[in-house]
This record gives sequence, C-alpha cells and structure tokens, in this order.
Amino acid sequence: MRAFFTILLVGLAAIVGVSVVMTLLGIALGIAGFLLFKVAPLILIGYVVARLVAPRSKRLENADRDWLEP
Repeated sequence: MRAFFTILLVGLAAIVGVSVVMTLLGIALGIAGFLLFKVAPLILIGYVVARLVAPRSKRLENADRDWLEP
C-alpha cells in the first residue's frame, strides 16, 4: 500500500512540474512572438524612416566613422 501512495505522489508531482514548465514556456513564447511580430516591425520601420529623413549633413562619413570607432 505504501508503494502505491509513493507512485501516486511521484506521478502527481510530475504532472504539476510538467504543467508549470509548459506554462512558463507558453508565456515565454507569447512574449517572444509579441516582440518579434509587433514590436520589431515598428522599430524597423522607424529606423528606416529616420535614416531616410535624416539630412545628409548629419550622416556620418567614412572619415568620421574611422575616427569614432576604436
């Protein structure tokens, strides 16, 4: 009878553990999907627009880049 309760408790703990892991995985995938498909396109569009709208005088030239980079 003791072995039955041990197996029952181990099975119950395994089910609880797997459900917690799956919940955390689902939350992580949901956040990753939101960032990838909602936030990243907006950032990319903003970056491209900012690069196109920036005046030529504010764009770095090759000499300036060489001086700024170590």
